Amino acid sequence: MRPERFEICIEETRVEDLRRRLRSANWSPDFGNESWQYGVERGWLERMAHYWAEGFDWRAQEKAMNRLEHYRVEIDGIPIHYAFAPGRGPAPRPLILTHGWPWTFWDWKDVIPRLADPAAFGGRAEDAFDVIVPSLPGFAFSSPLRTTGVGPVRIAALWLRLMRDVLGHARFGAAGGDWGAAVTGELALLCPEALTGVFLTLVWLPNADGRFLPADAFAPDEQWMVARRDEMPLLTASHLAVHTHDPQTLAYALADSPLGLAAWMWERRRAWSDCGGDVERVFSRDFLCTTASLYWLTDTIGSSLRIYKEGYDPSAPPTPREVARIEVPTGFAIAPKDLLFLPRRIAAKRCNLRRWTVLARGGHFAPAEQPEAIATELRAFFGGDVA
Repeated sequence: MRPERFEICIEETRVEDLRRRLRSANWSPDFGNESWQYGVERGWLERMAHYWAEGFDWRAQEKAMNRLEHYRVEIDGIPIHYAFAPGRGPAPRPLILTHGWPWTFWDWKDVIPRLADPAAFGGRAEDAFDVIVPSLPGFAFSSPLRTTGVGPVRIAALWLRLMRDVLGHARFGAAGGDWGAAVTGELALLCPEALTGVFLTLVWLPNADGRFLPADAFAPDEQWMVARRDEMPLLTASHLAVHTHDPQTLAYALADSPLGLAAWMWERRRAWSDCGGDVERVFSRDFLCTTASLYWLTDTIGSSLRIYKEGYDPSAPPTPREVARIEVPTGFAIAPKDLLFLPRRIAAKRCNLRRWTVLARGGHFAPAEQPEAIATELRAFFGGDVA
């Protein structure tokens, strides 16, 4: 398993085909939808599509991404891409960061330099990390995925192989959000002896589920979590129904239309972030177009959707599983506009809780929405709470 260095460089014909398809898109009529109650509002999407086709500079985004080192390696027949930022300090600590859906590795872009070179941001060089950010299997450059059954448990095993066998780290830290939180929690169960600590931006543990807890299971000062949690079905019902039951059916449409792909993904960015209904208040047009482009230009929208069915297939009988308490030191950064929550007292029973921070702002995409706060939390956790 020898990793190969590469630079991101998409063929120009692929980039031009994206622009052509956007320019010739067949638009569905839209009316009475100014507040997005029927889904993505056409006027906003038309403006975004025009920018994506005519103003967006993919090559500039490639240049920015290529400031990181990029590698590919095959583990157990599964292609894995990872970005790497070497730490600038006397003894950088290895740290793997895992993204979710519809994230990419690039959601961590503003966290990475704050961890790799903290002195450049007013911190201490002694707090530097060697930062490893893989793309989940079937996402972006971790492709093509041709293996089924690749859910969080399998990915955790791949990450252990990546960190230990490929990169040579006997011990390392791990952090993640969304599906990355699930993978990181599974890592804590799989190889506690290899982990210095785990940090999650979503309160999602392999041995605890707060979705169906009664309101009185949450403390009085946690009732806001219940209110936000109870909004989740309205924000995720269509998404979860398709992704968990028949993702391949949707994949044909999204793989044929960049406009459809972007509408499906950008709606989630708006609904799940702390943006007050204005998604561009949190994410720039360039970031939104880059995210959609990474899925489109690598032809991975279909394989990315499958993590939902692999992670919790509603058509498959549940497999009995005894899940132990996580003994690895564990920390959380909880965003007020996230989607899943757990009472602190239950989290403390189910894991070795060392840090619990409720952020002032942020939603489901906390590393991209609040990178400074997340970097500060990670440095404090791995530098002090588990030192």
